[in-house]
Amino acid sequence: MDSVQVETAASLTLEIPQIVTPPTTLLPSKKPVFRISKDAIRTSLRASTVDAVLATVFGITTGGILLSNFLVELDASPVVFGMLSSIPMLVNLIQPLGAYLSERTTSRFRYALGIYGTARLVWLILAIAIVIFSWGGISSQQLVLMTLLIVLATHLLGGLGCASWMSWLAMIVPRRLRGRYFGIRNSAVSLTNLLCLPLAGLVVSHWYGGNIQGYGVVLLIGVVFGIVSIGCQYFKVDINPQLQNSLGSAPINNPDELVALPNTSIWKNNNFLILLIYISLWMFAVHLSAPFFNLYMLDTLGIDVSWVTLYGSLQAGANLLMLIWWGKLADRVGNLPILIFVGILVGLTPIFWLGINANQLDIWLWLPLLHILAGVTWAAIDLCNNNLQLAIAPIKNQSIYFAIAAAVAGGSGALGTTIGSFIAQFAVWGGLLGLFAISGLLRLAALVPLFFVQEPGR
Repeated sequence: MDSVQVETAASLTLEIPQIVTPPTTLLPSKKPVFRISKDAIRTSLRASTVDAVLATVFGITTGGILLSNFLVELDASPVVFGMLSSIPMLVNLIQPLGAYLSERTTSRFRYALGIYGTARLVWLILAIAIVIFSWGGISSQQLVLMTLLIVLATHLLGGLGCASWMSWLAMIVPRRLRGRYFGIRNSAVSLTNLLCLPLAGLVVSHWYGGNIQGYGVVLLIGVVFGIVSIGCQYFKVDINPQLQNSLGSAPINNPDELVALPNTSIWKNNNFLILLIYISLWMFAVHLSAPFFNLYMLDTLGIDVSWVTLYGSLQAGANLLMLIWWGKLADRVGNLPILIFVGILVGLTPIFWLGINANQLDIWLWLPLLHILAGVTWAAIDLCNNNLQLAIAPIKNQSIYFAIAAAVAGGSGALGTTIGSFIAQFAVWGGLLGLFAISGLLRLAALVPLFFVQEPGR
């Protein structure tokens, strides 16, 4: 689901080139056209970056390694881990409904406030449930079930808002600066991961009441950061979807790009349909194994959670160092060549896990190197996948395109995770290691449709 950079988020300044607006009579369309000022764009991009940083703290505490370790402490089964990973993807099937609803509103900000504010407050229920569990009021299995229900509820709400949020950001960020800006923004996210993830891991593993109570503490802190991040969106230029859909093919922030994309029917847009094929195959192959690397380290190898969070920080650090470079390279050579080349490395990565054990050499050398490789490669994949989707989707009904892509990605990813969770339990398939090998081969095969995608402007 994106990569950011080296100054503190509040001080990040994106240099916006001077825009010279031609007289309205020179525009090729008589449909309503409006402009966003340079200062408004700059303020919006800064607010979006700070929003991403604060939301990352929330995401660290409500997913990933910390949530996985919480479920390990509760003796959750591999099927639970498969469900935990498949739920966020499966609920993406609701994104077309969210896009439909958002296009009938008059404010991207108010829509996002209602959706994401509610989704983040829901996690307070789990914090309260952990307190009740500590007092003996509920069993571990009940707490596992409650966790899955909260994950389902919050991601259902997020699925209703994601397409609208993507369309909002796409209208604010100038097309020719997307690689650079998202590189900066995502680098700030990686820097936040680098600093906050090991701190949260230390709190959880050294909390005097145990790992479960420690997780409850960091969860409560994360929810506070998540709510504050919603407030940052107030400082972004609000977009009226009704006015956006009345435009032609012109991005509103750069009149030099008026010739951009035709507003053809989604199902007649062959370029977009080929992209959907790639997305579906890629997400299936990746999520066949993605949820189980942490489980393999925490459960099969028995590595302490503090080590696993340290590896996550190394991955975030590698991501941080490479993102701006990948963003600048994408602006120069395009997103497709990067996706193909780096995709091969990502396809080989699960196969590299086949020789990993819990000996000192692997713990101190090979596991850190594997996570650094993942940070470098996924920085490029997330950034370029996002930029390619933004480039192909036209302005009119843009959120519908994003919603369909997300629904396809979510459905295929959830299917991959579900199948992977069952394969992992059967020794005849080689267990987790057999699953890693299958996933690697399917990732390489999923790259084939990219050779038939055309990137606009390249």
